[in-house]
Amino acid sequence: MLFAEEQDNQISELAGQIGQLALADGITVAVAESLTAGRIAQVLGAAAESSSWFAGGVVAYQNETKYRLLGVSRGPVVTAECSEQMARAVLDTVGADVSVSVTGVGGPGPEEGERPGTVFISVSSRCAVRTVRSQFSGSPSEVVGLTTLHALRNLKKLLLDS
Repeated sequence: MLFAEEQDNQISELAGQIGQLALADGITVAVAESLTAGRIAQVLGAAAESSSWFAGGVVAYQNETKYRLLGVSRGPVVTAECSEQMARAVLDTVGADVSVSVTGVGGPGPEEGERPGTVFISVSSRCAVRTVRSQFSGSPSEVVGLTTLHALRNLKKLLLDS
């Protein structure tokens, strides 16, 4: 339980830091989530002054939702390509400057030939998109927590590099 509490504190702290960076640069942030089912949006929306910098996002849990709302190519969705398409599409859908997207396998079993805990995280600006593949272990809720933490870390890095 202590690990989950510590992780939640880190997640909240990162969301606050992202908000400060976005505010300082006049940047708006969007999310496109599958695996995390809205958790990233929830923590960003809870951060200070989020209405000034958090544009919103799309929770596209089912494949059809990814295809229809985010224009993801039909086919496997546990891929770097899908994550990148989600990240780029949500910029236009929501009208934001930068975005983060996540797709993957929470578990307990494999999907699309990928092991549980396989996650793709993409961060995008209008100019570039960067994707990281990760392999997390643990229960589905632990994978969601780790994905949220790492997605926010990648988003913060994008804002620092901008």
